Amino acid sequence: MADRSFLDWPFFENRHRELSGALDAWCVANLGTVDHSDTDAACRSLVAMLGQGGWLRHSGAMDGVLDVRSLCLIRETLARHDGLADFAFAMQGLGTGALSLFGSDQHKAEWLSRTREGRAISAFALTEPQSGSDVANSTMTAQADEDGFILNGEKTWISNGGIADVYTVFARTGEAPGARGLSAFVVPADLPGFEVVERLETIAPHPLALLRFDGVRVPRDALIGQNGQGFRIAMSVLDVFRSTVAAAALGFARRALDEALARVQARQVQGAPLFDLQMVQGHIADMALRVDAGALLVYRAAWTKDAGAARVTREAAMAKLYATDEAQKVIDMAVQLHGGDGVRSGAVVERLYREIRALRIYEGASDVQRVVIARQTIGAFQGE
Repeated sequence: MADRSFLDWPFFENRHRELSGALDAWCVANLGTVDHSDTDAACRSLVAMLGQGGWLRHSGAMDGVLDVRSLCLIRETLARHDGLADFAFAMQGLGTGALSLFGSDQHKAEWLSRTREGRAISAFALTEPQSGSDVANSTMTAQADEDGFILNGEKTWISNGGIADVYTVFARTGEAPGARGLSAFVVPADLPGFEVVERLETIAPHPLALLRFDGVRVPRDALIGQNGQGFRIAMSVLDVFRSTVAAAALGFARRALDEALARVQARQVQGAPLFDLQMVQGHIADMALRVDAGALLVYRAAWTKDAGAARVTREAAMAKLYATDEAQKVIDMAVQLHGGDGVRSGAVVERLYREIRALRIYEGASDVQRVVIARQTIGAFQGE
């Protein structure tokens, strides 16, 4: 049984404890029925189920306010039960995060009710083939004319690429060089000139794609916020959702620890449980320590944002770096403790081993987070 004692920490209110318990029960009752053999179909089904269950109401801001602790608890719980369910929830939040925080009333009325009810799928289109983590170096353009904007360029590694109904797209409008010349747009998937060039296969199956925008025309009211605010919008959204990536890693790690505990108690070695070996006890202790330390960083970042901090760049970067890297170690040890069964295709720990790796890359790779933390730390020291 997964540890729930962390819910008694002062980061949480009763509503968070109730939310966690209700979602855990819903996962047990519903997620075992989802067929994962077709990834696209499974994602569509999961989005619909999460919408019907009311969970997608928590995926973005309500009246301009995000409850980041709820977001993190939901991602942790879903990840512990089903990585693809976590993915489906997270992308609905990330894909419409800019709309819920910075969008016009028209944007919200047109899309948020649909995405939160599971009737439409959203995506966040930021990364480009040549820029990767260097968002300020984006080259996709949005040329203004009298009717709106014309989008040209490519985006890659876009989650929900190929199955999304709407994309939040970042493109260069040219108000200034670098980060200050980017803007954000709402782009429905059915516009002429939009093309899914390639579906990208990964070790843990998720819908990912390379997208091309070839003269895609959007109206002026497709702009989110103001011209030149795209980088700030993207970073504000990622500030929030980086903490939730860490929470998903925490969910994977908790599941790996639970699987390892069950294994070392059930497995007999020379007539005694595997757990009786002191070396095994040491591994279990290390795993539990990494899980709790990760949880403290995750929920510190979430609580700090919910308490009113304008930005949680340092806290979110620390949470994402530590939780994802340490979850990898926890899962690796769970595989080791399972022996040959740990690398058998279809085993829970084998699935977790594949699921965790991408979290150390997307929404800011681990080494990028180190740069962020270092810059934030020296900036605080210098009084900036």
